[in-house]
Amino acid sequence: MLRKIENQNMGKSDLGWLKSKFHFSFAEYYNPDNMNFGVLRVVNDDLVKAKTGFDTHPHRDMEIISYVVEGSLTHGDSMGNKNTLTRGHVQYMSAGTGVYHSEHNLGDSLLRFLQIWVIPDKKGHTPNYGDFKFDWDDRKNKWLHIASDKKGDAIIKINQDVNIYVLELEAGKEIDFPVGKGRQAYMVQIEGAALVSNIPLEKRDALEITEEVIKLKASEKSHYILIEMRKSE
Repeated sequence: MLRKIENQNMGKSDLGWLKSKFHFSFAEYYNPDNMNFGVLRVVNDDLVKAKTGFDTHPHRDMEIISYVVEGSLTHGDSMGNKNTLTRGHVQYMSAGTGVYHSEHNLGDSLLRFLQIWVIPDKKGHTPNYGDFKFDWDDRKNKWLHIASDKKGDAIIKINQDVNIYVLELEAGKEIDFPVGKGRQAYMVQIEGAALVSNIPLEKRDALEITEEVIKLKASEKSHYILIEMRKSE
């Protein structure tokens, strides 16, 4: 089963320094029929102006993954971690029993990043942080596995049965992704345009996939993130 979510129908926020598309209920956007997709609780597509950002604030009991699309993202947290990531880089934070962090655009150009929250397998994990500067070429015309559960083979490990993949597909190229029995996935068309199992997707659109093999064909150079997980009961 496939369900397209057009970006025009997503939640929106404009704080001046920050413009966001909310894939699920978040902040001032509340829709009781759109709270999550399985254990995927938040996908925010954030545009952050230069020299601004999210000042120090707390989180707990959430797996938080940030994927940088353009610009630079500078992280700091109460565990003593600090790093700056750029296009294609990924950071992961398990908030667990509680952590304070900040996320800023200290650069001179716009920052775009995807903020992804996954509900953990249990409460009370020890807080943890990690990041990885993936080589861009490793996602060209092939799925790059960037995150998995603790038993998986991705470099980034999270506390949930979830796999995250990214892909850049050249115009005219085709690729499949199988979502097996008892599984579901949520895919974002980050950049470009494509036909996905004959469904047209534009920049910032999304697709829910349940127990189905999808076939992507890029109409132009395209960029994706796909979050695969156990099917909701």
